[in-house]
Amino acid sequence: MALNGFMEFFQKGQTFRPKKKFSPGTLRHSLHKQAQASLSSGINLRAVVKLPPGEELNDWIAVHVVDFFNRINLIYGTVAEYCTETSCPAMSGGPKFEYLWADGNKYKKPTPLPAPQYVSLLMDWIEAQINNETLFPVSTDVPFPKTFQALCRKILTRLFRVFVHVYIHHFDRIVEIGAEPHVNTCYKHFYYFVREFDLVGTRELEPLVEMTSRICRDPSPAPENPHSAPSQ
Repeated sequence: MALNGFMEFFQKGQTFRPKKKFSPGTLRHSLHKQAQASLSSGINLRAVVKLPPGEELNDWIAVHVVDFFNRINLIYGTVAEYCTETSCPAMSGGPKFEYLWADGNKYKKPTPLPAPQYVSLLMDWIEAQINNETLFPVSTDVPFPKTFQALCRKILTRLFRVFVHVYIHHFDRIVEIGAEPHVNTCYKHFYYFVREFDLVGTRELEPLVEMTSRICRDPSPAPENPHSAPSQ
């Protein structure tokens, strides 16, 4: 079955870029395992993204940014051979949305690029950010920079654009290999997380708003979350 093929692909960990991993025995590795266990248990994804009691928000965000980078790499990897400069001459999400690339370095001004080039530059850029220990500290003894959450907003906003492109331009391939349930679960997890912590603006989410209203139907968790209440 196609689904078996996709699951084999997923379990082998093949990605469009090498996977970033947390060192065993570190706090972020244990948080990463906690997030993974919650996902596989099939419980309400709206509840899964909540900050665990007693944990630091920046640690929780760091773990998820790396996890989403790995997962979206994998998702794009399943359609990459169909996403060419000929088939996708622009990084778009349908006729209304086109994304321009700027990195403040080689591309100082927003520049239109073919989708595969945009995604390749994006993944290189994200990889450089998350491997930079001054931006994403490995040790909990090293504080996160003040710009950390702003950087994560930029990373997650740009990763969302990969979801937009894959869903709108390559969904037939996702269905063909039986990956639709997995991609939808990844998307829901991503969507609930960025909304929970206001990490991607509503305007950016607009291209997939109809699909989101269809697939993101998990009921809101009960309001008794002591960690989310104001500290006394």
